[in-house]
Amino acid sequence: MKSVAANTVAVVDYGMGNLHSVSQAVRHAADQVGVEVFVTSDPDVVRKATRVVLPGQGAMPDCMRELRDSGLQESVLEAAASKPLFGVCVGMQMMLSRSDEGPTDGLGLIPGEVVKFDLAGRLQPDGSRFKVPQMGWNQVRQAQPHAVWAGVPDLSYFYFVHSFYARPANPKHSVGEAEYGASFTAAIARDNIFATQFHPEKSADHGLQLYRNFLHWNP
Repeated sequence: MKSVAANTVAVVDYGMGNLHSVSQAVRHAADQVGVEVFVTSDPDVVRKATRVVLPGQGAMPDCMRELRDSGLQESVLEAAASKPLFGVCVGMQMMLSRSDEGPTDGLGLIPGEVVKFDLAGRLQPDGSRFKVPQMGWNQVRQAQPHAVWAGVPDLSYFYFVHSFYARPANPKHSVGEAEYGASFTAAIARDNIFATQFHPEKSADHGLQLYRNFLHWNP
């Protein structure tokens, strides 16, 4: 096992995340504050890291299966109980209780469900049809104040690629919202967990600011 320094971030590699883009963005933010970043499939590195990033890409059932089969699920759950944890895209959806995709159970860290956009036949303001997945830039309203939003203007644009979205049981856990046919949860948070449906690593300066804030965040 690698030696893990005192101030580190583990980007969890269970075979399903957009690892290159996520790790490059986190490293770019970390270089400015002297934090070391490990992309790792080693549960012990995840356990020893001071912060953890859980990316996710593809289908929720596949992500949950690979996280479990990789032996990393328990270390991620331990991280969720004790240290700052940032979920990205399907990594956010995995935080909830269950998903209609599959259907499949999530990690159960934040009560709620993940549901599919139902936009058949619906038209956007310009007369075009809503497409699923939503793919592209969308504004995010900061529904709840949070330290990870620091320095990011409200209604900033972030980059999304998704067909499913989170529906937390407690509205207080929805800290960011966007509009696509109707309002939906774009960011969730509870205690030491913060997660986004959008991709900060593909969202230019505002996305990098979220990662910088995460590296300073002490919940």
